[in-house]
Amino acid sequence: MARIRKNRENHAPAEPLWKIGLYIRLSKEDGNAHESESIVNQEKILRDFVDGYFEAGTFIIVDVFADDGLTGTDKQRPEFQRLEKCIASKAINCMILKSLARGFRNLADQQKFLEEFIPAHGARFINLSAPFIDNYKNPRSASGLEVPIRGMFNEQFAAQTSEEIRKTFKMKRERGEFIGAFAPYGLKKSPSDKNKLLIDENAAQVVRNIFDWFVNKGYSKRGIAQRLNQMGVPNPAEYKRKGGLKYQNPNTSVNDGMWTSATVARILQNQMYIGLMVQGKYRVISYKVHTQVNVPEGEWFVVPNTHEAIINKETFDKAQALHARDTRTANAQKEVHMFSGFVRCADCQKAMHRKTVRQYVYYFCRSYEDKKICTKHAIRLDKLEHIVLTVIRKHIRLIDNLSQVMAHIHNAPSAHNESTQLTNALKTAKKQLNQHNDVADSLYMDWKSGDITKEEYRRLKSKVAEQLQQLEQNIAYLTEAIQGLADDTGSAHPYLADFLKYRNIQTLSRGIIVALIDRIWVHEDGAVTIDLNYSEMLCTY
Repeated sequence: MARIRKNRENHAPAEPLWKIGLYIRLSKEDGNAHESESIVNQEKILRDFVDGYFEAGTFIIVDVFADDGLTGTDKQRPEFQRLEKCIASKAINCMILKSLARGFRNLADQQKFLEEFIPAHGARFINLSAPFIDNYKNPRSASGLEVPIRGMFNEQFAAQTSEEIRKTFKMKRERGEFIGAFAPYGLKKSPSDKNKLLIDENAAQVVRNIFDWFVNKGYSKRGIAQRLNQMGVPNPAEYKRKGGLKYQNPNTSVNDGMWTSATVARILQNQMYIGLMVQGKYRVISYKVHTQVNVPEGEWFVVPNTHEAIINKETFDKAQALHARDTRTANAQKEVHMFSGFVRCADCQKAMHRKTVRQYVYYFCRSYEDKKICTKHAIRLDKLEHIVLTVIRKHIRLIDNLSQVMAHIHNAPSAHNESTQLTNALKTAKKQLNQHNDVADSLYMDWKSGDITKEEYRRLKSKVAEQLQQLEQNIAYLTEAIQGLADDTGSAHPYLADFLKYRNIQTLSRGIIVALIDRIWVHEDGAVTIDLNYSEMLCTY
């Protein structure tokens, strides 16, 4: 009789049968730097259930998916979407949640998920609360009558809750109470009253600088963004995250922490900085459709004097007037020209175009230059400067109180404050440079000791090298800025010293143009009409 040889091949341990994903959600009004305690409690409940419900060795908890601070009617919950992708890719084949309300506040979404998505991917679905669902042990439990009924109750609850929240928010907005999850940049929530705003001095000083550079120093919005980046100042989103806030917006994934001209423009137009509480600019379509739509300005909630102002109204109004002007600059320039946005054709009302012709700078009518309509209305820049300076001198001689004129002309922060800010920024940059150098030194030892792979070493070394290069550029810029400020200490702007000494203005600057002039009109015959901000008189030469 033939001897039967048994197969003695070794078999690898079987992969755990159930690859579990735990889903957790909590709705809450306020942003919080720390993980919600309720999120922690939900996770403990789910883990305790798994340990008691599954046999040892038959499961593994792959991940926990937690959406904190999001409503169940929101279809864009990032963690729920990530869980769906894991189920579709078979990385997870068992989903567990505490109650249907944690996963869904919309009956249609609930039924589509349970009746189509879960069966299509062969996944197991377990719901702990009533009705208890385990579509693996009891397939009928996911299609019982109680499931859609519970879904209807959850949806109705969401609708009623949404209505109550809208009413509450409306009353708070009317009273000037802040209801946002995150305070605007430059402000912060009061520790004792989350509906009240206080000044966040660190960020507020950046806001003051932005207005000063734009209104008084002649910086363009792009130039301001470049300067802040060179100083190593984090943009508003990055500042919030570094402060421990779980800040999110639609552009979070592509936000690199750098300032842009669009960010600067939003700050320059934000009325919250003059002490106004402005809310209700946007609203969602409904509790089911979370798409935001713009609200007409007449329907905004605007309440004055709700918090301390960062910017005075006069400076803010000047910024709005400048923002409305055409003040574009070439890509390589940070500052706009002294007259940019002020010079217009007296006939067609269009902005004048500045152009160099045979070593002289002229202003021409843009309509004539672009479309050959209207006429040239040409005037040489040096002649225009002379006319404007003459008009301003005559205007000042009519003013009795020269100190009031100076308040309008020169309202810039002191050199001491700016020097302190630059010095602090330089210290921070040097400290970061030392830290990055230490990291760079330790990477080689980590590679040699086997703590990281060669590929990880190369990738990390390249990233640290980029950061070191940026920090060195920032330090060079800050050092030069501090030296330049030291050279100018005590003199401020040249026209300011001349005005105080001779009771006259000797030179023009962007700051004085912004302070005193509304429009400069150039006529065909070379005459100039100047509209002054602080006088009803019109001077023609």
